[in-house]
Amino acid sequence: MAKRLGKLEIQFFAYIQQQKIELIKTGDVVPILNISPKQERELLSRMAKNGLIIRLLRGYYLTPKRIPPGGKWSADKYVLLDKLMKIINGRYQISGFNAFNFYGFSEQIPNRVYVYNNKLSGEKKIAAVNFVFMKTDDKRLGGNYEFTTPDGIKVYMASKEKTLVDAVYDWSRYNSLPKAYKWITDAVKEDEKFIKKIVDAAVKFGNQGTLRRLGYLLNSIGAEKKFLNKIKKSIKKSKSLIPFIPNKTVTGTVDKEWGVIINE
Repeated sequence: MAKRLGKLEIQFFAYIQQQKIELIKTGDVVPILNISPKQERELLSRMAKNGLIIRLLRGYYLTPKRIPPGGKWSADKYVLLDKLMKIINGRYQISGFNAFNFYGFSEQIPNRVYVYNNKLSGEKKIAAVNFVFMKTDDKRLGGNYEFTTPDGIKVYMASKEKTLVDAVYDWSRYNSLPKAYKWITDAVKEDEKFIKKIVDAAVKFGNQGTLRRLGYLLNSIGAEKKFLNKIKKSIKKSKSLIPFIPNKTVTGTVDKEWGVIINE
């Protein structure tokens, strides 16, 4: 590893470790090492390419606490996400496939991190981690389950009920229907108090399609009227019908109460 470090790299690491600096942005290194902006760009680019630092965003780099021994430095996905969101002053929530696995709905371990947030959209690879950023309104970023990693990073994961609402709301992205209906049915059977949680989450975070589909589902498994009525109050009057399973042939009986075509 020593052979890969030039004079500037050694000076760079000596300074950031002495000052305990985690984030470096373009322009910071010029006065520290007394170099030109061009030299700084080349230095940061070279170190990022060699895996000595991580480029989080254009002009922003994450630095290790120690020089990576024997190879490229890798940072935990939660660390990368936390630092990135702090740079852009964004709010986020991990959901989708990651949350499906986290709560045991799916055994599949996703190779991407699915992140609802209020700033970014699209896929982005940071170091060795692939992120899928889904930009959404701030009001859909509530309903978090928070935990802290051994590194002291606070992580915002969608709660169990919010995850299930997302599975119905964003079914086309996750191909999660009709599987999510069974997850919801099983969760309600396991804990009778869970039905209130998912109804509250649906009213707060769902759209009209989500509310109507969940209303029909919960009614079919015998939910109390007080919960069904709460959903009904949030549904706008409409003569249009929607399929219960949206990616399946739309044929079947009609449930007029919820405006849903039962195409199971």
